[in-house]
Amino acid sequence: MAITSAVCNSFKTEVLQALHNFTASSGNDFKLALYTSSATLNKTTTAYSDTNEITNTSGSAYTAGGIALTSVTPALSGDTACCDFADVSFTSASFTANGCLIYNDTQADKAVCVVAFGSDKTVSSGTFTIQFPAAGASTAIVRIA
Repeated sequence: MAITSAVCNSFKTEVLQALHNFTASSGNDFKLALYTSSATLNKTTTAYSDTNEITNTSGSAYTAGGIALTSVTPALSGDTACCDFADVSFTSASFTANGCLIYNDTQADKAVCVVAFGSDKTVSSGTFTIQFPAAGASTAIVRIA
C-alpha cells in the first residue's frame, strides 16, 4: 500500500462539470484528512474514506474527517490557474501520518488531490502543521496549466 502525490483523475473531469468552487468567501467547503502508511491513495482516489485514516493517540487534536481548510480565491500565475489554502495546525497532537487527502466536503466528499509526505511524520504532545506552498505556476498545491 502506498500514498502517491497526485491531482485525482475524477477531480479533473469534475472541474469541467463545475462541481468544485474554490472561491474563498462563497465557494465549497474543503477538508484535509490525514492517513497512515497503510492507506492506498493516488490519482485514482475518488472520495474521502475513513479507511486507514489516522487516529489521535492522546488528546483530541484530530477527529475523523480531518480539518476544514480556508481557501484562497484562485488566481492566474502566468497562464496557470492556481489555488492555495491557509496553513493548518493540529495542536496538542499525538499521531503519525504518512500523507493526506484534500476533498470537497460540500460535494459528497469528492477527492481533489493526494499529498504524500515522503515518510511517516510523527508528533507527540505537540503541534503538527501543514504548510501549503505559495500559489504559483510551479508551486501551488492545485494548479491547472
